[in-house]
Amino acid sequence: MDQGKKQIPLRLSSKLYAQIAAWAEDDFRSVNGQIEYLLSECVKQRKKDGKYVSETIDEEITLDI
Repeated sequence: MDQGKKQIPLRLSSKLYAQIAAWAEDDFRSVNGQIEYLLSECVKQRKKDGKYVSETIDEEITLDI
C-alpha cells in the first residue's frame, strides 16, 4: 500500500475556509495541515467509540462571522 499523501480537490465555502484559516493560524499550521488534523481527529474519534463526532453531522452549519 502506498503510504504517500494523496492530493484531492476540495471545495469549501469562503466562510468555512476563513474559519479554518484563522484556526490554522492560531495553531501555527497551514490550512492544508489544519484540514488534515481535523479529519484525523474525526477518524480517531470514530474508531474510539464507533460514532461520528456529532449525531448531527449532516445538518447545515451556520457560521456567525
